[in-house]
Amino acid sequence: MKVLGRLNDSKLSMQMLHRVRDTATRVTARLGRPVLLMEVCGTHTTVFSRTGLRGLLADLVELRSGPGCPVCVTSATDIEAMMALARLPGVILASFGDMVRVPGATGSLESARARGADVRIVYSPADALDLARANPGREIVFAGVGFETTAPMVAAVIMQARSQRLNNFSVYSLHKLVPPVMRALLESRDVPVDGFILPGHVCTVTGSRAFDFIGAEYGIPAVVTGFTLVDVLDALETLLNQVLINSASVTNSYRWVVRDAGNPRALEIMKNCFYPDEVSWRGLGNIPASGLAIREDLTNWDAGRKFAVEVPPVEEPPGCRCGDLLRGKITPPECKLFNRKCSPAHPVGPCMVSTEGACAAYRVSDTSQPGR
Repeated sequence: MKVLGRLNDSKLSMQMLHRVRDTATRVTARLGRPVLLMEVCGTHTTVFSRTGLRGLLADLVELRSGPGCPVCVTSATDIEAMMALARLPGVILASFGDMVRVPGATGSLESARARGADVRIVYSPADALDLARANPGREIVFAGVGFETTAPMVAAVIMQARSQRLNNFSVYSLHKLVPPVMRALLESRDVPVDGFILPGHVCTVTGSRAFDFIGAEYGIPAVVTGFTLVDVLDALETLLNQVLINSASVTNSYRWVVRDAGNPRALEIMKNCFYPDEVSWRGLGNIPASGLAIREDLTNWDAGRKFAVEVPPVEEPPGCRCGDLLRGKITPPECKLFNRKCSPAHPVGPCMVSTEGACAAYRVSDTSQPGR
């Protein structure tokens, strides 16, 4: 309880903010420009907007969002595939809420439901399994979207379905892995990032060691942290100090939650259910071994094999720059659609839909400057 109290201590936050600004001033003087940091988690993006940190540090630290929103990085083609599954006779498609409103080429899961498809919002994979038990005459397809954070839960549910012989349950796996996309991002050299803020919840499963290559191979510092204001300020100070002395290590600042080697049990259950496969990321294209495909011995619970739905490749919506945003090339206000044709009520791309999307997060602090 003492730790939780400190993590939400407003007086401590103000002291830390002053230290961050002091260090950022020295770094900016040395670089001759604002330091550019990327947060690789949509929740961190939201924290920066909700707390006003983005504005408080604007003259010293440039914050960019990366591929840290699982809904946002789901490709437009995969959205269409989910809609095709939802339209199949006898299918109930179960999904987390954010995914339902993401627009594809022919609409969204929400609009498909309005046209008669049976689309249900669930709060956990276990809820989808309950649907299979309650509807033995229907096929329940769970849209498995997420990073390492949710993949172990989905794997556990698939194993449970097998053990209980619930053959009317399957998962359409769109799970993705964060370390491979980080490597792809670094190899692309799109943005000269000075440091990375890494997602604490992902690292709870993978371990901080899974990201050591960022410093060792690319010479860029990174820090694993949590999601309170104190956590984020601590991460900023750690990164800025590393940039100041030209150091490049990966620091685990979330040690009461994250182990260097991760969660062995979660990693084991993922390995028993999934294998790494090449998948498509919105804005980044196909990345080898960056997705989780369901093992062949679990074919009965793999919706991709069970229903073999095929859809033609789908392009990004005209004018939408979600792809550039996920690579850190732009900030939301640099998209001409932001707060104009694209808004939460009428989203053009997924970054305005998801609660972890950068465009939705920016609106928290930037609604007074529409389309700037």
